[in-house]
Parts: sequence; C-alpha cells; structure tokens
Amino acid sequence: MSRMEQGAHRAPVTLHDVAREAGVSYATASRALNGSTRRVRQESASRVRAAASRLGYTPHASAQAIARGSSNTAALVVQDVVDPYFSSIAAGVIEAAEDAGLIVTMAVADRSPGLELQIVRTLRGHRPRAILIVGTRIEGADAQASLVQELDAYRTAGGRVAIVSQPDLPFPTLAIDNYGGARRLARALVGLGYRRFAVIHGDERIRTSLDRCRGFADGLAEAGIAVADRHAIRADFTRAGGRDGARELAGRGGDVEAVFAVNDVMALGAMSALREAGLRPGPDVAVAGFDDIDDARAVTPALTSVRVPLRDLGRQALEVALSDRPVDVVPIAVEVVVRDSTPRR
Repeated sequence: MSRMEQGAHRAPVTLHDVAREAGVSYATASRALNGSTRRVRQESASRVRAAASRLGYTPHASAQAIARGSSNTAALVVQDVVDPYFSSIAAGVIEAAEDAGLIVTMAVADRSPGLELQIVRTLRGHRPRAILIVGTRIEGADAQASLVQELDAYRTAGGRVAIVSQPDLPFPTLAIDNYGGARRLARALVGLGYRRFAVIHGDERIRTSLDRCRGFADGLAEAGIAVADRHAIRADFTRAGGRDGARELAGRGGDVEAVFAVNDVMALGAMSALREAGLRPGPDVAVAGFDDIDDARAVTPALTSVRVPLRDLGRQALEVALSDRPVDVVPIAVEVVVRDSTPRR
C-alpha cells in the first residue's frame, strides 16, 4: 500500500492525540481548544494549539458548546416561514448575528404553543447563545407555564432570551404598539372621509389580532362609528384567509366603504378577492393593513398600512438578548402610512 493510500485510511485525529502530542492532559487540551471559561496557562495553551495545527485537528462544535456552556449560534423561533413579517424580522436577526460572530438557526412553530414548547426544549440541548421567540401569544394557551419553566432553566444555565410579542412572559420583550397603531389608523381613515367599515381579523385567541381589532374599534368609536357585526369577518391569519374573508364579506352584502385587515398579507388577499368580484381596490372599496411589509409598497394600488420597523426589530431583538443591561419591556413605536389604497373620499 502506498503512503498516499495509508493516509487515506488513517483514523481521524482526536483530542486525545492532540493532548498526547502537546504533553498535557485531555482536560487541559479541551479547555485550550474549546473555549472553556476555566483558565489554561499560556505556555500550555500555545503547545496545544501548535500540536492541533501539526496534526490537522479541528475542534468539534458540540465539544466547544459543552466547554463554553453555549455554542456560537442564536436560535430564532418564528410562527411562519412564508409570511414576510417573519422573514423581514429574521433578516434583521441575521444581520445582528453576523456582527456578533454568531450563526442563526431557525425553527417554525406554526402558531402552535405546543410545538413552540417542544422546539425550545430541543434547543436547550443544543446550547445556543440566545433564543429569540417571535410571534403573537395565544390566549389561554396551556403550554405557556411550561414554556416559562424551560426558558428559565435555559437562562439559569447561562443562556440569553428575548421575545418579540406581547409582554406576557417574564423575559426581555420587544412589544409592538398594535393597539395604538390600529387606533391611529382608524382616526386617519375617518379623517379621509370613510364612515362604513369592515374588519377582517384572525382567531380571537391570537393576541396580535385582538389588540389591533380593539385599537381600530376604539379609534372609530371616537368618531361615533362602529363596525356592524356582519362586517366583522374571522379568517385565517394568512393571505388566503384575507381572500376568503373578503369573499365572505361580499356575500353578506352592505355598503362597505373601507376594509381593515389586521395584517398586510390578509389585506393583500382581500384586494385579490375584490378584483375577482369586479371591484377596484381603492376607488371602489378602500383597503388598509398593518405591518408595512415590502409587498405593501409594491402592490397596485400601494397599500395603506401601519409601519412596523421589522428589520430593525430583528436586529434589536438579538442585541437585547445579548446585552448585559437589565431589560423588561422595549416598546416598539409604529407609524401610519397612507397610500393609494385609501384615497380621500
């Protein structure tokens, strides 16, 4: 057998090999290469690194995580991977992670509190530097107390946590002003001359939908306006849900001047359904949403929305998680943006 063939069949270099080459114990070699917080004498550390280089040894990521108590990853848990709301926030998290020298891993909870809990339990075993949870809280979710226990245990072991949601959990939370933004949107639409409204919303247990509905209703109430029960349509919190909601609204009849969908993807779906019905979004029936995703500006007519600084929100979420500053709730301000989908009447 040639020397090249012998090299091809040689067993992988182990940390034991490095320790023997450097003349140190296995534990010392592990601490020197895997980033343990326990100190190693400079002379010993130099010998270990030189030996690893000569032998071509590469530290194992799991071993590094155990030694340091965490890996060089940040774990992001979102509710939906298709919704541009979550992908925009994820883009911001990834930007901040690059600045911090971290790699982002992402898991999708599909708006299921039980699946979200299962994901966090699994993530604890991978020892990420931080866990970020992005998504609305669900009213009456049985898994919430268990989720708090899991995150508490993770944080006690040195992990970092940040939540982008309602301030319901005892962890640093970035809280979007859903109620206030929807209330100001209602005032703006009334100021444009609209008086007869419909609302397409999600399941009443979804806190984001509930807060936005309440804010919008209170904003209309200031002008003595109320949404008729038949014009409040519950649908899936998706683009398809918005389309179905607008179709149902059309079937119920009534002279509706403006439709508020509680997020932009539902609003875009509603605009599609209006076109299918032979109506022009904007001139015939005004449509407004919430979040100001990129598609809100690209669609024709451009969608009136409530701008949430989604990308910046993602960056800030990771920065809050990694910060040593004590943080409770970080309020996230929003801004009403009026566009052609709600022309002045």
